[in-house]
Amino acid sequence: MKIPVIKKLVEEVALEDLKATEEALMEEQKPAIEIQGDDEGEQLTHVFAAIFILEKMEKNGIDFKTALREYTQKVRTSIS
Repeated sequence: MKIPVIKKLVEEVALEDLKATEEALMEEQKPAIEIQGDDEGEQLTHVFAAIFILEKMEKNGIDFKTALREYTQKVRTSIS
C-alpha cells in the first residue's frame, strides 16, 4: 500500500470511476484508468482505499488525512 498513490486517486479520480475500476480489477479485466502498483492485488488495494477514503470524506465532512487515518486503523485491526 502506497499512500502517495492513494492520495493521487482521491484527488484526481471520481468515485464512480474508482468503483468501475474496482469492478474491472475484480473481474480480472484491464481498468479504464491506470492504477500504480506492483501487481493487481496492490492496485486493487489502492482502489479500495481511495473509495473508502472518498466515501468517508463525503459522508462525514472530514479531510483526507483523517479519512486515511481511519482507513489505516481499519487495516491494522483486520490484520491483528
